[in-house]
Amino acid sequence: MKKIYLALSAAALLLVSACSTDFVTPKHNSSEPLADYFNSEARMSEGLTAAYDPLNWFDYAFGQYDALHLVNDIMADDMYAGGSNDGDQPILVKTHYYTLTPTEQPNQIWTVCYSGINRANTVLEYVDGVPGMSEDKKTLFKAEAITLRNFYYTLLWKYWGNIPYYEENLKAPYFGEQLGHDEVYAKIVASLEEVIGLNVLPMKAAVGSEGRVTKAMLYMLYAEVVMYQKDQSRYQTALNYMKEIITGHQYSLVSDFASIWLESGEWGTESIWEINYISEGGVRSWGNSIALGGEVFSVLCGIPAEKGTEFQEGWGFGPIAKSAYDMYDDTDIRRDGGILNFEAYAAAHPGAQYTPRWQDTGYFNLKYLPYKGGNHGYLADDNLNYGNNFRYYRYAETLLNAAELSSLLGQDGSSYLKEVRDRAHSQDTGTSYDDIIEERHKEFVGEGKRYWDLVRSGQAAEVLKGANHEYRTNDWNESKKYWPIPQSEIDKDPALKQNDYK
Repeated sequence: MKKIYLALSAAALLLVSACSTDFVTPKHNSSEPLADYFNSEARMSEGLTAAYDPLNWFDYAFGQYDALHLVNDIMADDMYAGGSNDGDQPILVKTHYYTLTPTEQPNQIWTVCYSGINRANTVLEYVDGVPGMSEDKKTLFKAEAITLRNFYYTLLWKYWGNIPYYEENLKAPYFGEQLGHDEVYAKIVASLEEVIGLNVLPMKAAVGSEGRVTKAMLYMLYAEVVMYQKDQSRYQTALNYMKEIITGHQYSLVSDFASIWLESGEWGTESIWEINYISEGGVRSWGNSIALGGEVFSVLCGIPAEKGTEFQEGWGFGPIAKSAYDMYDDTDIRRDGGILNFEAYAAAHPGAQYTPRWQDTGYFNLKYLPYKGGNHGYLADDNLNYGNNFRYYRYAETLLNAAELSSLLGQDGSSYLKEVRDRAHSQDTGTSYDDIIEERHKEFVGEGKRYWDLVRSGQAAEVLKGANHEYRTNDWNESKKYWPIPQSEIDKDPALKQNDYK
């Protein structure tokens, strides 16, 4: 099912950096204060839509390619930086090599997240004053805004740890209090529990509303933060939420794994939450990268100078490691349903060829490769308007969360693990904690999950040694868990304490 696009409203173009006065002035079409502007449910709906809009910016905004699945996976063991050479998108290369600095890092993720937080806070600030809007609708809008705010904060927390946190938009001089990573977690999880307590989000989005946050998405976000923090006191609660999704029978695994990643596979029965992109009418351009439209990540990771394939050529970033392809059983449909082995592809498609680029492996992220015609109907720049949704939470992850949480609690979650393996035609049978982490490894190649799993499971220091890597020479260590605070933010607020990234 093709998604409905959550159009950006001109009513609430609020961009803000956490500790900056940049972009804090509302840009609506009159000089009236926002309290007066948000005078109807329709206008408040536009404001809520604006809080969703930064979700579309991660792949390319403000001059950086920061697609979350790429940035995350090049820090792990299944994907390399790629591109034309080590000077092509050097921030991605530094991310890959663990050599980030306060001035060279994917800092636009920071900007995008705080933009979303600002917009969500704007909804929460003004929604109660909207005349003629029912209390039920106000509560629903609050639930969506709080969930979005927590999504953005979760990203900031996982990348930077010790961040400015606020639930009301900042006033002059626009400096937010920096909290420690444990304090940030406490704020996020309490806020998530608040919105869960409202009990107003549907378990699944109605037809035509796909992309809006739901109870299932909220539960998945809750489980993600609890498991990353290793908060044992909340494991059972998180497991109960996974079981509620499972026993609700509104989601199910798709038997044909490869079909999940096609345009026709968007918002299938396995999709709990996707970030929507659309090519039709897409006006995203190099001059306005946050305009409405599609995504560029597909081209970024596409096959360079391809000939004789159904794929649109790309730039060769994010090549998949051969070891990732080789870890699967021959019967496992996730291998060739998620990774393109070009040698095998060329054998089946005579004449297919490409020009290798830096760190080439011959293996590509099939889940997000651009197909010819994948930007159909675009109006601006072709490479920025591919309509491939980012599958953020899948039902397979619900099952694997349930299996892992059950294991951590000393309960039997083997049936959840078996369901994932049976769909994949996997020959694996182990049910230990490490077996579950490895099952996630096989399930989520190229989806931006692996790095976080290695960190939270305590395996990162061993797995991410340079000696275990084909190209990377640096070792990961605990100081790499939190990126340096962007220097531009410290310049604005010297009270910010820098992370000890070394």
